[in-house]
Amino acid sequence: MTETTRPPLYIRIHAADNVAIVANDGGLKAGAVFADGLALVDNVPQGHKVALVDLAEGDAIRRYDVVIGYALKALPRGSWVHERVMRMPTAPELDGLPIATVKPPALPPLEGYTFEGYRNADGSVGTRNILAITQTVQCVAGVTEFAVQRIKAELLPKYPNVDDVVALEHTYGCGVAIDAPDAIVPIRTLRNISLNPNFGGEVMVVSLGCEKLQPERLLPPGSIPIVDKRGEAGGDAELDVVCLQDDAHVGFMSMIDSVMRQAEEHLARLNARKRETVPASELVVGVQCGGSDAFSGVTANPAVGFCTDLLVRAGATVMFSETTEVRDGIDQLTSRASTPEVAEAMIREMAWYDAYLKKGLVDRSANTTPGNKKGGLSNIVEKAMGSIVKSGSAPISGVLAPGEKATQKGLIYTATPASDFICGTLQLAAGINLHVFTTGRGTPYGLAEVPVIKVATRSDLARRWHDLMDVNAGRIADGEASIEDIGWEMFRLMLDVASGRRKTWAEHWKLHNALVLFNPAPVT
Repeated sequence: MTETTRPPLYIRIHAADNVAIVANDGGLKAGAVFADGLALVDNVPQGHKVALVDLAEGDAIRRYDVVIGYALKALPRGSWVHERVMRMPTAPELDGLPIATVKPPALPPLEGYTFEGYRNADGSVGTRNILAITQTVQCVAGVTEFAVQRIKAELLPKYPNVDDVVALEHTYGCGVAIDAPDAIVPIRTLRNISLNPNFGGEVMVVSLGCEKLQPERLLPPGSIPIVDKRGEAGGDAELDVVCLQDDAHVGFMSMIDSVMRQAEEHLARLNARKRETVPASELVVGVQCGGSDAFSGVTANPAVGFCTDLLVRAGATVMFSETTEVRDGIDQLTSRASTPEVAEAMIREMAWYDAYLKKGLVDRSANTTPGNKKGGLSNIVEKAMGSIVKSGSAPISGVLAPGEKATQKGLIYTATPASDFICGTLQLAAGINLHVFTTGRGTPYGLAEVPVIKVATRSDLARRWHDLMDVNAGRIADGEASIEDIGWEMFRLMLDVASGRRKTWAEHWKLHNALVLFNPAPVT
């Protein structure tokens, strides 16, 4: 059946909902009649809400069985319900929340699933074999990039087991209040990114020399697991640093030669690494949504949530994030905490972010983008309900503050801003070796440091962006696949991508977003 012949269709999430979204590509015109007799009184774009009942001024508007707003005027049955005709509810208070009250039934372990990964000395497992060159300060970015291009052209072909060379470029390191309390956020973020399992414990640093973020401050003794001997009595190992202001460098090429010489030592060690069979429990997966639409919470994110449960059952680590996008469902999360301590940690992160937004004279409503609204999401409350479902149904076993690194398995709330590239950067710091990114509006997002699997919420997007989207969750809305089908498809794809048997489209095209460090401390 073509879209032009498809009968009018809406999707209602919960029996208590008084609105539903129009599923048809291109939307529907006024006068369209659904199978239950509901007739549209307005033109309604795809993904946008239609009133299922007559709504009086002030009536609660429900989707996901949650009040997402209040009608600003009377809205007859069949009306288009959008952000300009509704008032957003206030945010839930952080006092009196349910604390570890929900005890989901224990899901049976998922055993026997493996992938081919690179086992590191500290026990972690990489899905790629990458030489990462850390920078202490933005000032050296141009030099490092020049060197990386030469390394790729002249050295990398000699070491076929190494997948790539990546410069960890960022905009931090100097001109900042480096001793401010919140400066710990960008510093530990960059430190922990340098220790990502895809880098094999090979830590190489390029510094300028005069910056505030000195190499020994970024990576103090003991930072590098297993191989770091600087903290030991009599240990002679030093942090591998190329300092551009070193007196030994005479001319630009002297700097480049130094970087290349040290890079080759690391490449030789990385090249000796071999993939080995490891259990699926070694996956560390970050889940994220960007360019969300009204279908995100209907197709892609529920499928990711089902896959999250599979991963947790397999003993893996899964991180979900985006503080402003879960803030309005905080009660759903604290109730799922495995312990009161985990719930309190989530509340602490929400309170910190509330204060951060208040200081900037905005609230959580600043999150919703023009694209979100065009895709049918009227406000952050509605967006939050669709975002949370990525977390599945497992107990939340841990909480990470921005920039911290995960040290446990299970489902973890990793507190990050919702900004796609900042969230991705912070999940990298948390130690992911694989990333899943859902989108309804479409984004060519990718990371150089880990493979990114992109999931389309709608079949129309998957068709148009056929060589950018890895999974089409729109088939759920089309009735061609179930949430469970797509969840299992993603799980198996993750094992293939983690093993290097398949490349994601972002890897194929080498689409790499910049690292963007979250810096709540002052810039001086």
